[in-house]
Amino acid sequence: MELVRGVPEVRRTVAAVRRAGRSLGVVPTMGYLHAGHRALIEAAAQACDEVVVTIFVNPTQFGPQEDFNRYPRDLEADLAVCEAAGARWVFVPDTATMYPTGPDAPATRVVPPASLSEGLCGAFREGHFVGVATVVAKLFALWQPDRAYFGLKDFQQTAVVRALAADLMFPVQIVLVPTVREADGLAMSSRNVYLAPEARRQALALSRALQAGWEAAQLPGATPATVREAATLVLAQASEVEVQYLALVHEEALTPLVALSEPGVLAVAAVVAGTRLIDNVSLGGAAPLYGVLPCEAVS
Repeated sequence: MELVRGVPEVRRTVAAVRRAGRSLGVVPTMGYLHAGHRALIEAAAQACDEVVVTIFVNPTQFGPQEDFNRYPRDLEADLAVCEAAGARWVFVPDTATMYPTGPDAPATRVVPPASLSEGLCGAFREGHFVGVATVVAKLFALWQPDRAYFGLKDFQQTAVVRALAADLMFPVQIVLVPTVREADGLAMSSRNVYLAPEARRQALALSRALQAGWEAAQLPGATPATVREAATLVLAQASEVEVQYLALVHEEALTPLVALSEPGVLAVAAVVAGTRLIDNVSLGGAAPLYGVLPCEAVS
């Protein structure tokens, strides 16, 4: 496995991959890798001849009051995860490489469709998805991958990235990998490290609420309203969970779901002890969680 830091190195590497006629998969991350990231890398390694993992804490997707400076970083541990999971290269650029004129300077930005980026998380993180779309476009332009791998936990991000690839005609297949969870149902996240034991216990309300909503959707006569109600009841039991949104939306358009016959995603965002967490579940898939305690155990 090799570490790559500069644009000239990337160009040489990509040219060599193309000359050899080998396929390339890219796994964009912000580092502090966990089992969810490992699943992305392993999926890429299974389908592609070569895999590059990118590690870059992108300043343009953080707001002024967000956790950019304290976002967890551990490059040594990340490199070990990448190597064990089958990565060939790890791209670790600095900010000057990705934003030569500076992240705050007037420069070209990629603005995703408002319908995909301004609701849900976008309503609470102004400019976030512009930062995401811009850095992903840069990574696609640099690495020219055949496939790019993203986790479904950030499902709004996946919608933005799919639109980006289609609208800007990047010849890349976007591959979505299911959320990886702890045994108790908590979705894997780099920010989970912020949670003290009691806050982590409270955070389980998110996955339990999604489980309750999914179960409600399977009942005869279920409606979008009854699904939301079931999830809301669980969240109401967790006194330390500050819910930003609980939404049932169409999985592609991200518009409010009108009927359960449509493909729907139940999504939640909340702040727990100062840490913002997100999670979601597709209503059309199999039972989403395993080893989850009864909802009443949250209170």
